[in-house]
Amino acid sequence: MILVDTGPLVAAALADDANHRRCVDLFTSLHLNAEPMLIPSLVVTEVCYLLEREGGPRAEAGFLRGLADEDFIVADLEPADYRRAQELVIKYSDMPIGAVDASVVALAERLNIVEVATLDRRHFSVVRPSHIDALRLLPD
Repeated sequence: MILVDTGPLVAAALADDANHRRCVDLFTSLHLNAEPMLIPSLVVTEVCYLLEREGGPRAEAGFLRGLADEDFIVADLEPADYRRAQELVIKYSDMPIGAVDASVVALAERLNIVEVATLDRRHFSVVRPSHIDALRLLPD
């Protein structure tokens, strides 16, 4: 199972994004290998906002269609995830990482996931999850 952050979803949906091809290739490969792709619920909101802003209603609707077609699994956060996200936001307040990135890490910890699809190397290469030394970030 792989957790999916905002950046790759937006890049895959927008053909003019510099990371479009590598993100489409990543999702295609994961899909062909039947690798479950989990999206934290806070990521869904951020993706919808960015797609509507950058690509318009059709881009946002395409993402929602993918969720309805179960191309991705949306994971709701539990109270303990919000508490852990709060701890991470405080711990990394000098960056800051923010609620969405903190929710990705909290979910990775709870579900013992080691791989995250993200374009945000700045945050995810610094944050140290409690269950492993570092997250494996995709695409490579």
